[in-house]
Amino acid sequence: MGRQWLHAKREVANLKKGQVVGKLVREIMVAAKSGGADPAGNARLFAALEKARRASVTRDVIDRAIKKGAGVGDDKLVLEHMVFEGYAPHKIGVIVEVFTDNINRTAPEMRLLFKKGQLGTAGSNKFLFDNVGIVEAHHPDAAIDIETAAIEAGANDFSALTHAENDDIPEEVAGARFIAERASTSTVSKWLADNGWTVVTSELGYIAKQCPTLSDEHRAEVGEFLQALEDHDDVHRVWAALK
Repeated sequence: MGRQWLHAKREVANLKKGQVVGKLVREIMVAAKSGGADPAGNARLFAALEKARRASVTRDVIDRAIKKGAGVGDDKLVLEHMVFEGYAPHKIGVIVEVFTDNINRTAPEMRLLFKKGQLGTAGSNKFLFDNVGIVEAHHPDAAIDIETAAIEAGANDFSALTHAENDDIPEEVAGARFIAERASTSTVSKWLADNGWTVVTSELGYIAKQCPTLSDEHRAEVGEFLQALEDHDDVHRVWAALK
């Protein structure tokens, strides 16, 4: 679905814990900024907090991130949201979401990273993707009917999701990715949480309409390029037309 390369590449790259924590803290801040400081009413924040706790991020760090993102107190979040569109090697469409406090620094750095691919212009490749709500979750009953859950939750589509595709999904459980209308993302998340599912991701994102077939060699080249993008401190999400 465009992001499945990420978890495997993280394992290979052996990212430092400090970098992982930094990404999680930024996700908490962005979630609190966009949906408020109460995780009970903010599905994206709830999922981000669960990830942070599993990564042993301290409570003080989490609390500061929520307050900063929600604009509570003197330390308020000031970040610009930027979207870069372009292509990885072998013409794989890529959309990169960035949050930065310095556009003049980040934009040239992103262009440099895209040098091995091809930096797109505004509107150059969004036609390759659907902008949707994405909810990823797991249920302890490995035999649960995912299709029924998708229908009752109000999702438009679904697919099974394994631990190999997302390391937030435990082994020997039912994992699934639910695709929803943008405005229905929180509704789908809430239904799942209320019905025995553990939500690990709840966000707006991009799903590729088609994914080209690549050789193993070309896939490795694309994976290295995408990992370089993901490793940038200001990059929030990387979406790629890659299975």
